[in-house]
Amino acid sequence: MLKTRVITALLLVAGLALILFALPPLAAVLSFAAIAAVAAWEWGGLMKQDPPARVLYAMTLLLFCWQLTVAAPQLIPILLGISVAFWILAVPLWFRFKWTLAGNDFFGYLLGALVILPTWAAMVALHAVSTWLMLAAMALVWVADVSAYFAGRAFGRHKLAPTISPGKTWEGVAGAVVGVLIYGGIVLTFTPLAGSLPLSTPLLVLLLILLTAVSVMGDLFESLLKRQAGIKDSSNLLPGHGGVLDRIDALTSTLPLAALILYLVRS
Repeated sequence: MLKTRVITALLLVAGLALILFALPPLAAVLSFAAIAAVAAWEWGGLMKQDPPARVLYAMTLLLFCWQLTVAAPQLIPILLGISVAFWILAVPLWFRFKWTLAGNDFFGYLLGALVILPTWAAMVALHAVSTWLMLAAMALVWVADVSAYFAGRAFGRHKLAPTISPGKTWEGVAGAVVGVLIYGGIVLTFTPLAGSLPLSTPLLVLLLILLTAVSVMGDLFESLLKRQAGIKDSSNLLPGHGGVLDRIDALTSTLPLAALILYLVRS
């Protein structure tokens, strides 16, 4: 199992490097759209839809990606803003009331678009500014996840959301914040990316903490939906790693916020 996970992880890293550094911009945008379409197909599984409905939903989301690219790119900042409002305002209420997705439900399809489409838009927006900036935003999520894991293993005592993800603790969240702050300090001090965010140090610290918080929310949100659907993984497309949604769960909440911050700073 470990060997399978390692091989799959290496292939994913190689695929990501190919998309980010080898493909021309349009091909990268189409690759991001393909990832979004697969995630939409998996979302249909969370809604317990039959295979034709899942494929149709994936193709519909792919069409939205195309239309935003060629006909309405000016709507992307608005889409990012709606996404950030959803994660900061609506998702905490979702955790509180344990709302559920229902099959053959328009709201469920709309919610899937609200989770997946802005993630694609954020990838496109960040990649258009700087490949390294996009990679740095994604790495922030990975640093938060790894830091939370080790801090939770070493110091975890107080459960964060025992009915959603029993393994997560508040100590793990604190470890994620510390890890991200160290990571952010290194990136902003020793790389040229600091020029993309000409903000005061206190504001940068607050933004890093906020990005860490929403990354945890993205992880928990998908965990809740999978628990409610009675499944362990969103699919079996990635051997040893589950599905695409399992791998981008925290990115769905973090990348739209990162892209919106960048848009506001540069406007």
